[in-house]
Amino acid sequence: MREQDKRQPRPIEAVAEELGLAPNDLLLFGRQMAKVEAHALSQGRCRPGSARLLLVSGITPTAAGEGKTTVAIGLADALRLLDKSVCLALREPSLGPCFGIKGGGTGGGAARLVPADRINLHFTGDFHAVTSAHNLLAAMVDNHVYFGNSLGIDPRRITWKRVMDLNDRSLRFVVTGLGGPAHGVPREAGFDITAASEVMAMLCLARHAEDLRQRLARTLVGFTYSGEPVFAEQLKATGAMLALLRDALLPNLVQTAEGTPTLVHGGPFANIAHGCNSIIATQLALDRADWVVTEAGFAFDLGAEKFFDIKCVTAGFDTAAVVLVATVRALKLHGGIAARDVARPNPAAVARGLPNLDKHVENIRRFGEPPVVAINRFTTDTEEEIEVVRRRCSYLGVPVAVAQPFDRGGEGCVTLAQTVMAHAEKRSKPFRPLYAWNEPVPAKILKVAESMYGARGVVYSKEAERDLQLIVRYGFDKLPVCLAKTPTSLSDDPKRLGRPTDFDVTVRAIQPATGAGFLVVLLGDILRMPGLPKEPRATQIDLRDGEIVGLT
Repeated sequence: MREQDKRQPRPIEAVAEELGLAPNDLLLFGRQMAKVEAHALSQGRCRPGSARLLLVSGITPTAAGEGKTTVAIGLADALRLLDKSVCLALREPSLGPCFGIKGGGTGGGAARLVPADRINLHFTGDFHAVTSAHNLLAAMVDNHVYFGNSLGIDPRRITWKRVMDLNDRSLRFVVTGLGGPAHGVPREAGFDITAASEVMAMLCLARHAEDLRQRLARTLVGFTYSGEPVFAEQLKATGAMLALLRDALLPNLVQTAEGTPTLVHGGPFANIAHGCNSIIATQLALDRADWVVTEAGFAFDLGAEKFFDIKCVTAGFDTAAVVLVATVRALKLHGGIAARDVARPNPAAVARGLPNLDKHVENIRRFGEPPVVAINRFTTDTEEEIEVVRRRCSYLGVPVAVAQPFDRGGEGCVTLAQTVMAHAEKRSKPFRPLYAWNEPVPAKILKVAESMYGARGVVYSKEAERDLQLIVRYGFDKLPVCLAKTPTSLSDDPKRLGRPTDFDVTVRAIQPATGAGFLVVLLGDILRMPGLPKEPRATQIDLRDGEIVGLT
């Protein structure tokens, strides 16, 4: 075991001190976790100079992921090894992937967050607070209908579902209110996963508590019999929801295994939500460090597009560099090799999969952002396979570095860090959004589909066409679009790997998320409540002698 892996985590107060935070700025959760108190969030920049924001994204991943978070952690650790002031800003893990197919969301090997088991499971209770606030509003909607329904809410047109932070396909569609008049008004309903909750998105896009209050108040919950929209403020739910979210609004401070300060806050998925950590945590990191490393969920076409078009436009952020994580195994998958065989050497398959890398490089450049490619090296990768990727990056004119965060931690990412820093020094122009928010909704959707996915066009279902009419009627059409689709393909068909061409994407429905401030555009067969795989990772997790095993 490496000496670094034996190192005991520092007291969280020592980690906070590195960011200029005092003990009275913290709300402690044991010795290794804390929330940063509200008064410390408004102090402004505490270090001279201009902070640089580094975004880590990736190519289209395999089902297990390509180690994007692991690379982000390794990059931050490497910057700290190079004596830079650095802070990570990451999303909170959801129990869905932890017990499903991907496992925990705290990195892995030598590049991980600590305490990983607590962060992956209940952490500081933010997911529970979001779940409770969301479901309180759902309960108040049904309660209003039960007690006379003075607002005239049509039970058939209630759009606010319930949520839970587990994968449970059996709850996607349910009927509530059964059992007779004493138990409510029967209606069709359903559950989303908490990571897809609009409350989660609001928490991550709010600048402060008052901003969150306004977002909660304008949350659309359904329509009346006459077709008029109904909002949370009309049910007088805003104050109680905000009260439940008081502590959840505060960012969480932890550290990497090498002691790098890390803010972990908010956890929307990128395939069914906007896929970025909170604005509050990112701003705090920028105020307290010279280099900030963050990541956006899944591949660039999903999380990173929303990072720029929604989060950065909302908050006024810009990046100094974009790191694109690629792996040999993912390229082999896109080159036609079955998932069970991607560990076997096959340079030819790597070469066949390179068009997927090409497309993501092109996507980054669409925003005016020159990328750096990080090859996340696995032990099964051969030098010949790595060289295939190096040559392609040279042809594309893209800086490239091999990273080994899992095996070597920050030490394995020093070359990547040096490459990124040199690249960031050349960055001068701000990013260019793909679209203006005031453009027509179909134009915004088409721009994302054409430029990010390579789609030929967009096809709308009849339901989506009706949704679009309502969105225009009620003035929701000036909101940005949050496209929800499969993460395993650039298209909306999870089976189309590589760089698909000559395809249309199908818009199944458009759901106004008026509190979050965007339109959720459902493409293909994407669902907002995932299911468990045939062999869930939950079967490998256990508690032995007080220690949780099998989680990562």
